[in-house]
This record gives sequence, C-alpha cells and structure tokens, in this order.
Amino acid sequence: MGTTLLVLAALISLGGAIFHGYVGGKIYMGNVKGSNLLPLTQSLSLISWQMFTVFLVTSGATLLCVAMNPDLALLSYPVLLGNGMGAALFLWIGLTGHAALFKLPGMYLMLLTAVLGWLGLPS
Repeated sequence: MGTTLLVLAALISLGGAIFHGYVGGKIYMGNVKGSNLLPLTQSLSLISWQMFTVFLVTSGATLLCVAMNPDLALLSYPVLLGNGMGAALFLWIGLTGHAALFKLPGMYLMLLTAVLGWLGLPS
C-alpha cells in the first residue's frame, strides 16, 4: 500500500510538472511578454515560474526513487516538507487578499502530494 501511495504522489507531481511547465508556461510566458515589465524583470519572472516546474519534477523523481527503494525514504522528507509548505503558502496568500489562487490546482496538488507521500513512507 505504501509503494502505491508513493507512486501516486510521484505521478501527481510529475503530471503537474508537465502541465505547469508546458501548458501553464505558454500561458504565463504570453502574459509576461505582453506586459510592461522590464526585460530583466520578465526574465526573472519566467525563471521563477520554471523553477517551480523543476521542483515538481524533483519531487516526482524523488518519490519514485523512494517507492522503488524504501531504504532511501530519508530523501523524501525535504520534498514532502516543501510540498506541504507550498500548499500552506498558497492558503496563506489566498486568505490575505488573493482568493483567485483557490481556483488554481497548485495548493490542492501540493497538499495531495505531501499527504500521499507521507502516508506512503515506510515505517
């Protein structure tokens, strides 16, 4: 059961990375390029966007490694903590005047990744 939960958490993270990096990246890039932001600010904004995609890929890959080799379970703690804290950040910012964040899947998928991954860890 634990392995299944870890694999499910990994697939959620990897699926999120594909959607965030490709589909979301195209939408975001179009919005940033069409804005009045300075070129350097545009570049930094795009790097920031894609760093989250890197985090999702890293999370998914780490959880898959732990699912295949439970002796590596210690590797998953920073990833699970990062996902949990990311979900908490979405919640906090959403509650402090940015309610539009609740319409995005980020908070829910990060929370689900953290919970499923935590429940799937070997004892």
